[in-house]
Amino acid sequence: MKIALLICIMHPGPEKLITYFKKSKTCIMKNLIAILSIFIIVAAISCNQQTDTASENTSSTTSTPGGQENVNDTTSEKDVVKVAVSSPDHTTLVAALKQAELVTSLANAGPFTVFAPTNAAFDKLPAGTVDGLMKDDKKEDLQNILQYHVTLAAQKAETFTEGQTLGMVNGDNVTVSLKDGKVMLNNSATIVASVKASNGIVHVIDGVLLPPAKK
Repeated sequence: MKIALLICIMHPGPEKLITYFKKSKTCIMKNLIAILSIFIIVAAISCNQQTDTASENTSSTTSTPGGQENVNDTTSEKDVVKVAVSSPDHTTLVAALKQAELVTSLANAGPFTVFAPTNAAFDKLPAGTVDGLMKDDKKEDLQNILQYHVTLAAQKAETFTEGQTLGMVNGDNVTVSLKDGKVMLNNSATIVASVKASNGIVHVIDGVLLPPAKK
């Protein structure tokens, strides 16, 4: 009898066991829900942080459409294109470079020597010449003329010599002559000023160089 009573005391009846297990199950479920909630919150915070980081990286690596000519740099030395763009006397030349789609090419590393006719130089051409060259069907002719004003390597005005021949980008040549201490090109244009650029040098000229007629 004493043994039976001890068993009854130590081992509750089925009803108490069921109640105990129900309470334990409820407690376990609550703990699991709490743990899952913590995981969800941590995952959401981590995801937001990754999204913000990705957005920052995208913003920092997004570049301006176009080529080197579109880089906004106000501290470095200007390239030959930016030299021309910054000059009020070369608006016609800049417009022609854009129409001929040569801006990006001249904004590259180079080095280039560019002979840049002023607006007044273009005005010396026969009436309607510039307007005619700015038409889409004349783009190749415009490119040929503009490329006749560019040679590879940066050459200062004082380094030019009498009778020197310069090979231009379009494949034709320009002849140099020296008169009264001034540099002339094809006896039709004179260098009136020179500006050093980051990728070469720009020589301002008072005439437009016209390439020889193709045979």
